[in-house]
Amino acid sequence: MNIIITGASSGLGAELAKYYSHEATTLHLIARRKDRLIELKNSLKCEVKIYVVDVSDFKNLEKTITTIVKNSDYIDMVIANAGVSLGHNSEFCEFENFKKLFDINFLSIHALLTPIIPKMQLQHSGKIVIISSLASIITMPSSIAYSTSKRALNSYCEGVRNLVAPDGVEVINILPGFIKSEMTDKNSFKMPFLLETSEGVKRIVNAIKCSKKEYKFPKRFYIFIKLVSLLPLSLKDRVIQTMHKKK
Repeated sequence: MNIIITGASSGLGAELAKYYSHEATTLHLIARRKDRLIELKNSLKCEVKIYVVDVSDFKNLEKTITTIVKNSDYIDMVIANAGVSLGHNSEFCEFENFKKLFDINFLSIHALLTPIIPKMQLQHSGKIVIISSLASIITMPSSIAYSTSKRALNSYCEGVRNLVAPDGVEVINILPGFIKSEMTDKNSFKMPFLLETSEGVKRIVNAIKCSKKEYKFPKRFYIFIKLVSLLPLSLKDRVIQTMHKKK
């Protein structure tokens, strides 16, 4: 299998690379930190190709992916894992920080997939895995940029999934809760249902194997968030404002 993973230098990306190194013919790992990529490459036993790319550099990202696609007979799977958070705070986000986050969490996905989707459509196979978040279901005042970018990603996944389905290409949208990583290490508040990285990867891999169109976990956390999202607007606002104060 030829597999592309973005955000592969740490956290979920690195652990997914380790898992798929036992199944892949070639892993194409993309991240900003060269030293981390080299360290990861040296720990894996399959063929690994590394690419030092900031996904917000759209031209470089698209150029890199185009080269991978041209040099590969098949692209079996792409895992769009790269993402950032600004942490949780009560200050209104500055435009430049908001734009940078949106570039990485949302717009980079389209730059990534622009060369890949035509390839998968021609080969009539392939899996596109998008890492979204349960934070996309309701938007906390302390994480407006992050939640908004992930909610946009959910909408994007829906459209792409139905676009490429007739060609035999699958789109799998993963919406995890809190998983231990460098991103969640920034959070100073208690994170409900926090999962170890290994457990998060295990669940994601299983969802990919089962070709779930959407996979939201942990289930109890998802149910709670979903129930809040279904409340009448005035009551939902009160609940969100109360939760925000507790942070």
